[in-house]
Amino acid sequence: MASSEDNFENHDNDEADEERRARHAAEDADAAAGEDAAASEGDVVDEAERIAGEAAEAGGAGDADAGEDGSLATQLEERTEDLKRLSAEYSNYRRRSERERKAAVEAAQAAQLGELLPILDDLILAEQHGDLDEGPLKAFSEKFRATLTSLGLESYGEAGEEFDPAIHEAVQDASTGEDKVLDTVLRKGYRLRGRVVRSAMVVIGDPAAEE
Repeated sequence: MASSEDNFENHDNDEADEERRARHAAEDADAAAGEDAAASEGDVVDEAERIAGEAAEAGGAGDADAGEDGSLATQLEERTEDLKRLSAEYSNYRRRSERERKAAVEAAQAAQLGELLPILDDLILAEQHGDLDEGPLKAFSEKFRATLTSLGLESYGEAGEEFDPAIHEAVQDASTGEDKVLDTVLRKGYRLRGRVVRSAMVVIGDPAAEE
């Protein structure tokens, strides 16, 4: 039989072995925990880097989209300004063309009416001589004058009016001062809507003396 001392010694050895195993297990657990912690920390870092990378990519894509959108907006604004400018130019062109068309029509009408003025002059002379008091010529004269008036033709040039070289043709200047008026109207002048068709032929004189 083994002695009591041997039993106690064996028991102590068993406890020592258990303690060593426990210590090793604790160390292994600590090491594993450290590895797990390191792994977890690495995972967190990796995840953070992944998220940061995705954010950077998203930001870059956003910047690209924003840049593209900004470029499109700028182009749209430029095209809109071009359209506005072209529209304004076209409106000005239409107004200018309309003015030129009206001016051309009035010039053509004035030229045609100008060719009829000698007939009107003859009718006026006939009236002054009493040849239009009655008869068919009187009716013709009235219709002819009414037609010219309806077309916008108006006469001007009366004795006593202020002389204006732009609309009066002076064949003689009998004035003695700076103030000049129409002394005698040799031939009436005519206008068509403000445009001179024919200047009045006049003799210039001095204004009448004030009483």
